[in-house]
Amino acid sequence: MVLLSGGMDSATCLAIAAARDPPVHALSVRYGQRHVREVGSARALARYYRVARHVELELPLGPWLDSALTHRDRSLPRARVGRRGIPTTYVPARNAILLSIALGYAESHGLDRIYLGVNAIDYSGYPDCRPEFLRAFERMARRATRRGVTGGPPIRVMAPLLRRSKASIVRLGDRLGVPWELTWSCYAGGRRPCGLCDACRLRALGFAGAGHPDPALATLRSKPPQAG
Repeated sequence: MVLLSGGMDSATCLAIAAARDPPVHALSVRYGQRHVREVGSARALARYYRVARHVELELPLGPWLDSALTHRDRSLPRARVGRRGIPTTYVPARNAILLSIALGYAESHGLDRIYLGVNAIDYSGYPDCRPEFLRAFERMARRATRRGVTGGPPIRVMAPLLRRSKASIVRLGDRLGVPWELTWSCYAGGRRPCGLCDACRLRALGFAGAGHPDPALATLRSKPPQAG
């Protein structure tokens, strides 16, 4: 099971899972984020990797989650990369919510592993991207599932990118053949990445560190402008 947002990290996780643990199921959630541009990328990635099943779930929690990613009237922070503190783009309990849904799906369909593209090095300060959170969730899963309490094999949370830099993730994705041009990272949405939000800046740093341009940007530059 892969939590597939459509970004570069979840795409790399999908490539890893497809190589290690086929057949793969994928879950994408529209939780009320300020745009769903990334969901289109998730759909394209699921087709590219021919996942066994791609579940797109509508879970409109946005109005009740205090975040710049769920409220369009709040401005997105600019140039925060490397700063301390939890940014306004943190979505309260998002990974706990998404992992809980994935856990129920995994137990229901006999899946043993849930892949999640969290990262604790080049990340924006989110508390639910830390190793402590993942270990705590696994402990909870063993106590909250029929499989766990009856001695069945545990459902593991796989975070293969947890301790990798963005440049290392890009190099790994290059080796795995991740179609970067299908991915989307920008918090702002729109037809083209804003280039200013944390997600855009971290992505740019990753490709710069890997030593080559972002194929997604090259693809956008090659497309003619659209009317309207």
